[in-house]
Amino acid sequence: MSHKRNRHLLLGAAFLRALATGLLGVTLGLHLARTGLSPGSVGFVVGAGLLGCATATLLATLGGDRIGARRLLLVLALLGTLGALAATGARTVPALAALAFFGMLNGMGRDRGAALALEQALLPATTTDRGRTGAFARYNLLQDAGHAGGALLAGVLPLPAALPVAAGLSLSTGLLYLGLDGAAGVASSRPVPLSPGSRRVLMRLSSLFLVDSLAGGFLTTSLVALFFERRFGTGPAVLGPLFAGARVLNALSHLLAAVLAARIGLVRTMVFTHLPSSFLLVTVAFAPSFPVAAALFLLREGLVEMDVPTRQSYVMAVVRPEERTRASGITALVRMGGWAVAPSFAGLFMQGLSLGAPLLVAAAMKATYDVLLYAAFRSVRPPEEGRVEALAPLQSPRR
Repeated sequence: MSHKRNRHLLLGAAFLRALATGLLGVTLGLHLARTGLSPGSVGFVVGAGLLGCATATLLATLGGDRIGARRLLLVLALLGTLGALAATGARTVPALAALAFFGMLNGMGRDRGAALALEQALLPATTTDRGRTGAFARYNLLQDAGHAGGALLAGVLPLPAALPVAAGLSLSTGLLYLGLDGAAGVASSRPVPLSPGSRRVLMRLSSLFLVDSLAGGFLTTSLVALFFERRFGTGPAVLGPLFAGARVLNALSHLLAAVLAARIGLVRTMVFTHLPSSFLLVTVAFAPSFPVAAALFLLREGLVEMDVPTRQSYVMAVVRPEERTRASGITALVRMGGWAVAPSFAGLFMQGLSLGAPLLVAAAMKATYDVLLYAAFRSVRPPEEGRVEALAPLQSPRR
């Protein structure tokens, strides 16, 4: 019973934090501009917040087991609450940057950071091997719903209320963490180091995830919106509903991914859904009109996120339970690094080559990732697939 309760608390906290993230993604830059900051200073403060998220993830990766995941989650929720509240009254760039860093204020619009990594490490212990992918699917569904809800909330709240509301949502996640069973993420006086086998698997996976995240950095929402605006003359009134529809398709695809993975396996679901989405991305770049490009883009969005819950479930399955915090943190850090580096190059490609260049580069990189992932891990199966007869003809156990 405590496992089910812990799972529900983690899912609830993820949804509330995603609401805050979606709200801040729309309003943080506007709030900073209203305080008199220049665009360059706004970018600096937002960057400081993302750096704080990355630093917290690094600390959670290295010390999460020693501190205890439950305790660390409470600290992160409290810091996020205090940072958002204090930022409402700060006016200078150094003060705002410091508060953004220590409060981990996320202006990206998507949940990235230490709490995400810790929750993903705790989630598998709340279910069985066969239920793990479904749990991650529901986790990501609630996150996407939270991101969309936060963006909608930004449209109805007065701007001065945005940061206090985000602080309240962060505090609410802390209250949920208080309800976690004492066995959830307890501190360990001697954290177990990664085994040689897990270390090798994580190195190979992280190398591939870096390729995928670099490709994803070429496809940030702002750059894709710019492509549509410059190529077809579409404005926010059209692009807003388009991206909202994309998030809905992302959310629904998580549930479909869990069903498909139960039939054909995690690695095949990751690759066989992700690879077609890369080819669809190429067609978007060459679409003759906006309706055609929008339809292809939405079709792509219905496939591209199906590898998210399956990837998270797979990483947690191929390491030992006591290694999950480090594994989740390491892979999160690698992906955050790729997302941070790529957008500046994508902008240069759009300026110096063509508007569609980032889409083509991203498609090529993602297709390469899919092929390499399948080649490297098609025979490395999680425990729940050990006796799946449907896989036997193509993937027989080693003798």
